[in-house]
Amino acid sequence: MQQIIEAAWKNRELLKEEKTQATIREVIELLDKGKLRVAEPKGNDWQVNEWVKKAVILYFPIQQMQTIEVGIFEYYDKMKLKTNYEQLGVRVVPNAVARYGAYLAKGVIMMPSYVNIGGYVDSGTMVDTWATVGSCAQIGKDVHLSGGVGIGGVLEPVQASPVIIEDGCFIGSRCIVVEGVRVMKEAVLGANVVLTKSTKIIDVTGSEPKEYKGIVPARSVVIPGSYTKKFPAGEFQVPCALIIGQRKESTDLKTSLNNALREYDVAV
Repeated sequence: MQQIIEAAWKNRELLKEEKTQATIREVIELLDKGKLRVAEPKGNDWQVNEWVKKAVILYFPIQQMQTIEVGIFEYYDKMKLKTNYEQLGVRVVPNAVARYGAYLAKGVIMMPSYVNIGGYVDSGTMVDTWATVGSCAQIGKDVHLSGGVGIGGVLEPVQASPVIIEDGCFIGSRCIVVEGVRVMKEAVLGANVVLTKSTKIIDVTGSEPKEYKGIVPARSVVIPGSYTKKFPAGEFQVPCALIIGQRKESTDLKTSLNNALREYDVAV
């Protein structure tokens, strides 16, 4: 499959061939079932499967626009919607939408929210009201994406890593995580934290600040912050994120989360 996808990526004329189209559709079906992933854990890091992302991109031009009727609602798009939630063991509240080609594991709950093609949402995760999981984003087990959270998608450039939210994380209301940022296991983001690849993530728990970019260390408790930056027009405040503590290791993660929020007075 990879060889066929790579060949079609270099020569788009091959998209006219039945074999190429069938292979692309097979990749999307495997993504939908969780048997392939755009990115997957590899040791302590993550591996991006670029060829799978290429298949997602190539899926769009071979699809035809069609009218999709869901009760009283009508849509007009190239992508089918995900179905068979009862068999999947996924709870989906009305007005929640997941596209075909997104994987939802057993025990996922979707409030009115959105999961895009290539996304992977693992078991026990809550996608709360108006939260969005962008294309190819990877969401771990027992994650809580609070109301209005925006998890960014990425298709191009194909070598770019997707956003990764690892197991047990709590992402507070109206947080935005984009550009391939990785939030490691059991971290807590307080409300309104915005993380991009260039956002400074500053650990202020020690005697000297320690700076990260693009990664939130495991079990960190994070809140919005700002720092002063000089520009030609003067000095102005620029957003950053502050690590103000560590969530304690515990087998009871919910208790651990509540303690972290109380101890550090974090809004969610």
